[in-house]
Amino acid sequence: MAASRERVREVVDRYVELVATGPSEDIVALYAEDAVVEDPVGSEPRVGHAAIREFYSTLDGLDQRTRLLAVRIAGGEAAFHFEVVTRADGATYTLAPVDVMAFDDGGRITSMRAYWGEDDLTVG
Repeated sequence: MAASRERVREVVDRYVELVATGPSEDIVALYAEDAVVEDPVGSEPRVGHAAIREFYSTLDGLDQRTRLLAVRIAGGEAAFHFEVVTRADGATYTLAPVDVMAFDDGGRITSMRAYWGEDDLTVG
């Protein structure tokens, strides 16, 4: 039995919030122990909490805000489009990836694939 739509939506909302606010350890807690993260798609997949923690730890301490733009949930999976705005070194970086996540029965993320490329990052 797949995670409920409500649980999946709750995790997506929390994930988007935590990407902005952290800490990375709280993001990692949303993932199953053997989860796989491929961000962006085509990069080397990160498997398990240690690798996922290392990936998200780069967000700790950044001045960021996020906004969920659209979400679709079906069959224990979600695809969502969100925006990440980061302020650093006097510039503003905006990225709006589409993430696709699969969830286990308990609502923990088992896989996340982020669709974006260099052309999707704007600097202002």
